[in-house]
Amino acid sequence: QVQLVESGGGLVQAGGSLRLSCAASGTIFSINDMGWYRQAPGKQRELVARITRGGGTNYADSVKGRFTISRVNAENTVYLQMNSLKPEDTAVYYCNAQIVSRATMKMLTYWGQGTQVTVSS
Repeated sequence: QVQLVESGGGLVQAGGSLRLSCAASGTIFSINDMGWYRQAPGKQRELVARITRGGGTNYADSVKGRFTISRVNAENTVYLQMNSLKPEDTAVYYCNAQIVSRATMKMLTYWGQGTQVTVSS
């Protein structure tokens, strides 16, 4: 089945940078929108950034100018470059994608397992 696997999380000091990656694998027919969400303890999951198949992007106001989302369609991969990190960016970051698998030929939303990002003061 289709799955998403995130990598690149870790511990970084405020002002530092991290690059997250998420690779989709399986019997993929096509991938539409891809994105990154995050969830901090006691808070709702929130959209961080999303990118369409054609490359259009949308960012949460809190990360504009600091984060950049990109994708490589040929590799079924989406990235999130995070610069000027702040302690309030600390959260579990989840990859998200709308995927049509060859098995079902139906568009479904898939989620990765999440990767922890911790920004220290």
